Amino acid sequence: MAGSTIKRGSKPKQARKSASKSAKPRAKRKVRRLSWFDKFIRSLPITEANLQKIFTASIFAIIFFSIIIIVNAMGIPKQVYSQYAAWSAKAGFEVKSVEILGMKEVDELKVYNMIFQSEDLSMPMIDIEKIRADIIENGWVEDVRVTRRLPDTLVVEVVERQPTAVWQHDGKYSLVDKNGVVLEDVEESNYLGLPLIAGEGANDKINNLNELLDEAPALKPQVIGAKWVGNRRWDIIFKTGETLSLPEGEKLAADALLNFAKMDGISRLLDRDIVRIDFRDPKRAYLQLKNEDAKQEILKNVDGGGAI
Repeated sequence: MAGSTIKRGSKPKQARKSASKSAKPRAKRKVRRLSWFDKFIRSLPITEANLQKIFTASIFAIIFFSIIIIVNAMGIPKQVYSQYAAWSAKAGFEVKSVEILGMKEVDELKVYNMIFQSEDLSMPMIDIEKIRADIIENGWVEDVRVTRRLPDTLVVEVVERQPTAVWQHDGKYSLVDKNGVVLEDVEESNYLGLPLIAGEGANDKINNLNELLDEAPALKPQVIGAKWVGNRRWDIIFKTGETLSLPEGEKLAADALLNFAKMDGISRLLDRDIVRIDFRDPKRAYLQLKNEDAKQEILKNVDGGGAI
């Protein structure tokens, strides 16, 4: 009689298969890695609780101002808009401080008074464009930017004009910038370090004057002033007292100035008892001297660069 033999310690084939199927692989332990955002949050010098409060306040502010913009765009009555503004003030969104940057010549107190005298200081109702327009009316102010810093601060960033000359006109002296904009009236003696320009409309020609003097950089430090004559040409005034009359036209004036610079470099015309050097004639220069002896001495030493 045929039989099957089962060895001690062994399991039937079917049992081994069942055991094989029922065995589960050991689960691997997962290690959670911190994202870059989590690392950034943990590196901040504030607690997560405070960060959550700031985040919540920011969301509230965004929603609030979005409502204000939508209300304004939809033309909802002003009373409703004002009510939203009142709610914002109660929530702390009201101007309580003003930060002014870049202001040196303008009186800061005037800016503070201008802002805090507004009828409504709630952030949504404060008229930023009007504040900007009022500030820029000051001659010293070239540009200004006004922004809200939530919850309660206005930031005023000012770019002031820089004085480049003193303009003598109508019996008074005024500081002007590189574009000829009048900054304020002054006493001449307070700004002796700046060049003095004179003549009707001379302030509008200051760019032209600076470009002209740049053609002769060696002479430029010797210039203390200039006069715009007849609304057509320049007289240049030097520290040593001489006046150089230049012709009309930008190119002719630049050529004449260069010609004079060459002559001065060779024969030293400045500080030689000369009252006026007239270069309006491109072919000949004319000298007006204090006395005849000075004239003869200068004529002996003039060498090239132009006829006298």
